[in-house]
Amino acid sequence: MDRLFGQLGKRPPEADERTLRLATYLPAELPPAPTTVRWDETVADWQTLGNDKFGNCVPVAALHLVQNWTAHTGAQFVPTDEQAIGAYHQLNPGWNGAQDESDTGVSMLSALKEWRRAGFAGHQLSAFVSCEPTDAGDVKQAISRFGGVYAGLDLPRSSKNQEVWSVPPGGPTGDGAKGSLGGHCVPVLAYTNRTLTCVSWGQLIHITWDFFTTYCDEAYAVLSPDWTGQGNVAPNGFKLDELTRDLALL
Repeated sequence: MDRLFGQLGKRPPEADERTLRLATYLPAELPPAPTTVRWDETVADWQTLGNDKFGNCVPVAALHLVQNWTAHTGAQFVPTDEQAIGAYHQLNPGWNGAQDESDTGVSMLSALKEWRRAGFAGHQLSAFVSCEPTDAGDVKQAISRFGGVYAGLDLPRSSKNQEVWSVPPGGPTGDGAKGSLGGHCVPVLAYTNRTLTCVSWGQLIHITWDFFTTYCDEAYAVLSPDWTGQGNVAPNGFKLDELTRDLALL
């Protein structure tokens, strides 16, 4: 299958000093994350969910995370184009539904807050914490424990012609410059020592670790009952009680 290149739509990261950090809630004695994690093998069809036409990658990535979580917990939720476009309207009420100047994209942080407040397509998250994109250990813990990472990429033009997204030989300059193509939001669902795997425009794409640490400008671990179950049992070793207490203070 030929690689599809769709639309972008992640706005620049928003700064909010209240955003909690993953490292705060992982015990110091926590063992290293597994060498390899694959949460990307259960879903057979990801679909573009309108992101081939519109800049709705931020809610599409959220719905793809829900799809993957529920595929692993036994009752797969399969999002529709209408639900993805509806979530985009929810986040960007000024969008008129066309490919025009009103299709401005949205920020990931605003999407996370709305996902927690009201949910998308009937699926609500419990909490989210930021990860440090340049810390491979942090990212691996998030993927292995939370079934994926909600990641923002400041894509370079060079990625448009790559089968595996990697930093070009000349480094992050010219066509390899950060953001020279635009901002994109993806769920990262798997990793090995060499690559990570994300879903973009309905396809699985491999990313080198160097690419991720160079071009990822924000990443979040998302705690959802779709992954933990209705009892909201946190992944092993995660300090859920402390996170719940701190969230109540925001």
